[in-house]
Amino acid sequence: MTGELSPIDKAKFVAAKRAAEFVEDGMRVGLGTGSTAAWLVRCLGDMVEKDGLKIKGVPTSARTAELARDVGIDVISLDEAKWLDLTIDGADEFDGELNLIKGGGGALLQEKIVATASDQMVVIADLGKQVERLGAFPLPVEIIPFGWQTTKTIIEEALVSMDVLGRNTTLRMNGSVPYITDEGNHILDLHLGRIGNARQMSFVLNQVPGVVENGLFIDICDQVVIGHGDGRVEIRDINAGTVEVDRLDFVEDDNLFTDLMD
Repeated sequence: MTGELSPIDKAKFVAAKRAAEFVEDGMRVGLGTGSTAAWLVRCLGDMVEKDGLKIKGVPTSARTAELARDVGIDVISLDEAKWLDLTIDGADEFDGELNLIKGGGGALLQEKIVATASDQMVVIADLGKQVERLGAFPLPVEIIPFGWQTTKTIIEEALVSMDVLGRNTTLRMNGSVPYITDEGNHILDLHLGRIGNARQMSFVLNQVPGVVENGLFIDICDQVVIGHGDGRVEIRDINAGTVEVDRLDFVEDDNLFTDLMD
């Protein structure tokens, strides 16, 4: 089964499988959203079934919750968990200081709430998500529907004084209608090219009336697990200042790879 995976999917899989080793019996674990996080949920489900792993999973989206239940993970809400031992999630971009852009899958608000309610956040990614400076990936900003065009205009005016390469903003669409988040909001995608000061950008955006949250995750991620298509895995720990290199063998498992939700 693994022979059918693309190099990128293999990289995502080995990153997720290695990160799953951080999860221990009895933990309350935040479960991210997106294609790489879906591998993680599958790996944890496999551990629940085969190894008897007992965890409580707090999903960051309705689709992650559905997948987690399908693979046998005990799903609870963040209100029930109150605080988490660990959150494992993907990222659209990460830089050398492990600052992130997230929200390409539309779940940035729940993802940020869950990540900040955790003792530790681990990001799983392929090497293509690493950048020298954030901003090539469009920055998602979740906004309320009321007066969204006014919110968009204020954001565009604020960008004039920011250190960015581009200032084009677009409303994310789902076909012919605006994309709706799990909280019933819209998403603006900011096509900035490069963000000179991510911390300042995050602060400025969240001061705009109508903005719920932005997709910049600053000083939240503790470790990143980077997968490679040949099975190599690199683990970077921003707090310890360490880099560990490992290698995982591919093991075919129909339960793990069947009907994976991307």
